Formats: sequence, C-alpha cells, structure tokens
Amino acid sequence: MTTQVEEPVEIESTVDDVDRRRVPWLVLSLLTAAVLLAGAGVWLTITAGGLRTSPSARNRALLDPAATAEVNASITTSLNKIFSYSYDKTEVTEQAAAQVLRGGALDTYHQLFAQVRALAPQQKLVLTTRVVSSAVQYLNGEDARLLVFLDQSATRVDNNSTGASAAQLSVTAKREGGIWIITDLIPR
Repeated sequence: MTTQVEEPVEIESTVDDVDRRRVPWLVLSLLTAAVLLAGAGVWLTITAGGLRTSPSARNRALLDPAATAEVNASITTSLNKIFSYSYDKTEVTEQAAAQVLRGGALDTYHQLFAQVRALAPQQKLVLTTRVVSSAVQYLNGEDARLLVFLDQSATRVDNNSTGASAAQLSVTAKREGGIWIITDLIPR
C-alpha cells in the first residue's frame, strides 16, 4: 500500500487581496471625513454670516474711527452753541438751534428756551456750556446715538454771582445734507 501524501495546498495571499479588503474601509473613512468637513464648512459659513449681520457688525462707531470722530465733533459743536447764551442775545442761540435741531429735539428745546427767554433778561444771565465728554454709542450710515456730558457755568451779571452744574444727555442725530442734525435730546 502506497500512501500518497498530498502536498499541502498553499493559499496564495497576495498584496492585491489585502488591498482589496482594505478598500471598503478606506472608502468609508474618506466618505466620513468628507461628510464631517462639509458639515463643518456649512456650520462655519452660517456662523460667519450671523456675525456679519449682528448689530455690532452694523455699528460703524465700533469700526470706523473717522466717521465716529466726525459725528462726535459735529454734535459737540452744536451742543456748545445751542446751550450757551447771553441774556441780551438769546436770538443768536435760537438761530443756531434752528439750524441743527429737528423733530422732538426742537420741540424740547423750544419748551426749555421759553423759560430762558422769560428769565434771562430779568436775571441778566449768561450761560456757557461746554461738552466735556461724549461717546458715540451707535453709528449706522446716516443715524447716530451719543451719550454726552456737559459742564455749564452760569453768571448773573446783575449781582455778579456764578454757579456751575453738570448735565448728561442722550442725543439722537441724523445726517441731512452733509451735516449732522440733532433729532432727539433726552436729559439723563
């Protein structure tokens, strides 16, 4: 009896076979990475769009120092003029107010100045107002909102007495014809 010995059969495993088994995992990994990157891109795009449209991004007072300085200087000059007067020249102050005030600010000013017109000549009152500090809270194209601190010095010429006071105003302004017009004054 002869026994035949079978030679072991060798299973040939080649690099190609191993690569073929790895291909599905590689494709799956790449697809997962692509989906994650696309999701991150969408999320970042939406977030960036939200930042561009946020109120702080529209507030030029935070972004444009030149425009902020312009509105600040214009309103400071206007307030110094309209809140300073001499008892014998109140019409000069009223003319200045007519040039830079509109709407509610003009109405409020007329109410206050009616008292000045009545009392200043009797008391021979001279009032000097100076803006000591102001900040543009909001600026968007043609609209601005400021917080202003004023020092006022009053002198009564008839008895040579003086007094000082401070005031704080919220000012709303609008650009009209290239100049800043005050549309609202709110004492604080």
